[in-house]
Order: sequence, then structure tokens, then C-alpha cells
Amino acid sequence: MPRPLSAAPFRHRHDREIFALAIPTFFALVSEPLFLLTDSAIVGTLGTSALAGLGIAGQVLLTLVAVCIFLAYGTTAAVARKFGAGDVPGGIRDGIDGLWLAVLLGAAAIAIGWPLGPAMVDLLGASPEVAPYALVYLRVSLLSTPFLLIVMAGTGVLRGLQDARTPLAVAVASFLGNALLCAVFVLVLDWGIAGSAWATVIAQGGGAFWYVAVMVRRARSEGVSLAPSAAGLRASASAGFALFLRSVSMRVVALVTVAVAARLGDAPVAAHQVSHNIWALLVFAMDAIAIAGQAIVGRYLGAGDVRGTRDATRRMVEWGVMLGTAFTVLVLLVLPWAWIPFTSDPQVRVLITASLVVVALLQPLSGVTMVLDGVLMGAGDQRYLAWASLWTMLAFLPFALVVPPLGLSATGGIVALWIAYGIWILARAVALGHRARGTAWLVTGASRP
Repeated sequence: MPRPLSAAPFRHRHDREIFALAIPTFFALVSEPLFLLTDSAIVGTLGTSALAGLGIAGQVLLTLVAVCIFLAYGTTAAVARKFGAGDVPGGIRDGIDGLWLAVLLGAAAIAIGWPLGPAMVDLLGASPEVAPYALVYLRVSLLSTPFLLIVMAGTGVLRGLQDARTPLAVAVASFLGNALLCAVFVLVLDWGIAGSAWATVIAQGGGAFWYVAVMVRRARSEGVSLAPSAAGLRASASAGFALFLRSVSMRVVALVTVAVAARLGDAPVAAHQVSHNIWALLVFAMDAIAIAGQAIVGRYLGAGDVRGTRDATRRMVEWGVMLGTAFTVLVLLVLPWAWIPFTSDPQVRVLITASLVVVALLQPLSGVTMVLDGVLMGAGDQRYLAWASLWTMLAFLPFALVVPPLGLSATGGIVALWIAYGIWILARAVALGHRARGTAWLVTGASRP
């Protein structure tokens, strides 16, 4: 029987290992949406069109990166299993191949994204006033894609090895560098939105160099070759295919959401850029528990401990609910002032406030969803995650696509759009909860067939 949340909420036997990974992961993860929130605050000084352009370009960039998320998530699960089974050199070998794959995928993203930039911006519904800002930011920021993918791959390896402190140090240093450079380039040197993009390129490049140095040192200490392995590259790509499908489905949801917001007007898409990044900040915070779950569940299953897997999973779900509830209260408390760092436009201010009410109410459900996603990821249950993401995306689309034809006011439209997003989160929670209650995902051993 699951223990009630009120029973010794801070003295569970798994709390120490959960928070040894989750606390540094939390600070590392929140730095990622803080990149965009910082850019949003600084670019917001350039006007509503620039802020909306950042929102459009940001979604394109996140899509190019999200389809490669297996470089972090899949690697964490695979390396954690080998760590649990005592095969550390095998985990390092997977990590080296992941770094090489990151370089190849990053180069491909630039080659595809640069010529297709105008078409992608137009597809998301950018107005003539917004499109130039979006295209400039997109094309400059594309240069950071290989660096970001290297960071993702390196992060996955180190978390699989139960090291969350190094990713924290890299993430904090990258965030501080990005914030400083963005302020100088935009506010002092007057480079406009391009200055914000160049700050991201430089900050991500520094983070990538740090990870490469760490991985080279670990590989040499374990006697692992730095040369790419054709078999390893194929295995990494093959293992990531299901996560690729999962990521594509989730990015369709995000892209449809921003496209619908863009069709509601420039003010709604600018407000959505802010509210979505605040939502992402909170979800990334709860994702700290989920990523700890990837490493912990992978290690337990690698060691053949099914009971420990179940017990740790139950505890992490409890923490997801508790954190989500705390974030609901936090967002409602700051609601009257949340718009201040981002805009002086009265209409955008009203729309940010309205959408954040829905964001606040979604937090407990988001906590459960994020944790269960991480648990199943750590178990290597990517095939189920891919199918679940596809079906929940299909459940979301009708609710989102009906918003523009309803002819609602800007406020009604943005609230309806966030309610549709909430329906998607609910569908994910149901699908993941159903799987977690069963036993099909509890496969033990150093690798999952």
C-alpha cells in the first residue's frame, strides 16, 4: 500500500538518494529556461514585435534540439544500468559515442535549419512585423546547436554515473555567461535581437568545451578510446529512435500551441512566450525529480532490485505532487507582478496574468506527469513512451485547433489555449500512470532487450 503523503514526508529511506541527485539537477535544469527568460526580459526592452520574434524562433530551436533529447535521457538510463551492474567503462564508451553523434546531429541541424528558416518562421504564423526578428535570432542561434547537443550528451553520461554536480556547475556558469553577454550585446552595444542570439552561442560553446574536457579525462582514466565507434554510433541512434518519436510528438504540441497563439495576434504570442517560459521553469524544476528517477531507476534495475524500484518510484511521485502544489501557491502569490520584468504593453500584461492562472492550476498534475515520464525513461521503456506521446498528442490537437475559429477575445483565446494544453497534460498523466501500475516496464539487467 502506498504511504500517505503526510507520513514522515521528509524522512523516507529513499529521500537521501533522490535529493543527492535532484537538488543539483534542479539548479542545473532551471538554468535552461532561465536562458530564455533572461533573453525575454532583455529582448522585451526592444518592443513587443521583438519579444514575439524571440518566441517564434525559440520554438523552432527547441524543436531542433528536442528531437535529439535521447542524447541526454536515453544515455542517462543506459549508463545508469551499466553503473548498477558494475560496468563503468561500458557506460563511458556509450558516452563517447554519444558526443560524436551530437556533433554529427548538430551539423545536420544547421544545414537543415538555415535554408528552411524563413519557411519555419512563416509556418508558425509570424506577422510581417515579427518575422524579421524571428529569422535573425533563429539563424544566429542555430550555430549553437552542436554545442548544446554536446552538453546534452555529456549531461546524460554524468547523471547516469550518479554525478549531478558537474552538470550543475556547467549549467550555472553557462547561464551567468549568457545573462552577462546578452545584457552587454543588447543594452550596451545595441546589437538588437542578434546580440541575444550571439550570447547564447558563446555561452553554449563554453559549456560544450567543459563537457568534452571532463569526458576526455574520464575516458582516459577508464582506458576507453576517444575514437568514434561505428557500432556504438549505430546503437546510440537506434536506441534513440523511440525517444525521437516521443520528442516529435511533444514538439508538435508545443509548435501547434505557439502557432495558435500567433494566429490570435502579436500580443497573445508575446504573452505566450512569457507564460510558456514560466511554465517551463516550473516544470524543469519538477523534472529534477524525474531525472533523478532516470538515474535511480536505471541503477536499481541494473542491479536487479525490483522492490527498490517500486518503492523509490512511489516516493518520487509523492514529491512530484508536493512540489506541484507548492508551485501552484507560488505562482498565485506572484501573479499580480509576474509581468513586470517582461513587458510594458498593457494588453500583453493582461494576457500574461490570465494565462498564468491556468499555469498555476496545472502544477500538481504536471508534477505527477514529469516524474512518471522520468521513471519509465530510466527503465528504458522508450517504446511505450513513444506510443503514449503520439496518442496524447492526437487527444490535444482538436482542443487547440478549435480555439482560433471560436472568435474569442484575446484573453479568452489565450486562456482556452492553455486549457487545451492542460488536457494534454492530463492525457499524459493517465497514460503514464496506467503503465507504471503494471509490471511490463520492470526489466532487470545491465541492458534492456
